[in-house]
Amino acid sequence: MKRVLFSLFLTVTLLTGATAAREIAGVEMPDSLKAGNSDLLFNGGGRRTKFGMTVYVGALYLPSRSNDPRAILAADEPMAIQLRITSGMVTSEKMESATREGFENSLNGETAPLRQSIEDFIGVFREKIEKGDVYAFVYSPGKGTEVFKNGKVSKVIEKLDFKKALFGIWLCERPAQESLKREMLGL
Repeated sequence: MKRVLFSLFLTVTLLTGATAAREIAGVEMPDSLKAGNSDLLFNGGGRRTKFGMTVYVGALYLPSRSNDPRAILAADEPMAIQLRITSGMVTSEKMESATREGFENSLNGETAPLRQSIEDFIGVFREKIEKGDVYAFVYSPGKGTEVFKNGKVSKVIEKLDFKKALFGIWLCERPAQESLKREMLGL
């Protein structure tokens, strides 16, 4: 019972661990997250749009603010990206397709070395996606990337290289959306 309560506390702290929030496109994002023993600060956040419609709000959390995408991607330190789905138009199929494209762009087409990790990650999106769902991708050195959906751990994917590729979806040279990249970097 203690383990269940601790796990619930940790999950709630991780996903809502802020004393304040920032509003982005009408969606409140926490000012900070607690990931394990690390306090992560809101670095920046913005809207992902398709055809003029906001499909999700995303935010980047780091131990200290940075606007250097290369340094962020290379860093072997705790960090997180949180996505809040804002549109009922987001489906599992669309998210899977967009994520595959994101990995292709992040890795310059060289996805083979991470193929299994990518497939494991994409499996999280096969469960129905609904407006209001919250995803968090939390990297911890030595542990890997924990993938949360609505506060529940869905997967843990090891390897720093996977974290680099995943965070690269939003921060690489060909990001999911250039304006969202700039906003996550606080620019």
